Amino acid sequence: MILQSLAGLPAFLVYFCTGLVAIVAYLFVYTRITPHNEFQLIRENDPAAAIALGLSLLGFVAPLVSAIAHAANVLDCLIWAFIALVVQVIVFYLVRVPVPNLSERIAAGELAPAIWLGLASLAAGLLNAACMIY
Repeated sequence: MILQSLAGLPAFLVYFCTGLVAIVAYLFVYTRITPHNEFQLIRENDPAAAIALGLSLLGFVAPLVSAIAHAANVLDCLIWAFIALVVQVIVFYLVRVPVPNLSERIAAGELAPAIWLGLASLAAGLLNAACMIY
């Protein structure tokens, strides 16, 4: 019974590690395209940076979860993870249209722009996840 339950462990490990690699890649790319330094701001106890980055991460992870659940294979999963990353980058640039000084305001610790960016990222991620129908 236990061995039967553990039969899926190799696949779990492959997809779990794939997900972790995709998350690290997302954080690397996303924090490079934003003008503000999220991790430095978070180290300095800036809640605005933590909110914006945390919600954007959820906006990326939602479609990543869908990709893992529905992917035909690991390469398929990585392709959809890349698409999810591109969507999040586009969202970052789109939400700056009504708030052109978004990064400066997040770096200054202002919560409203951080919440706007974070929730827009999460909304786009949820929509992205729902659209991943293969």
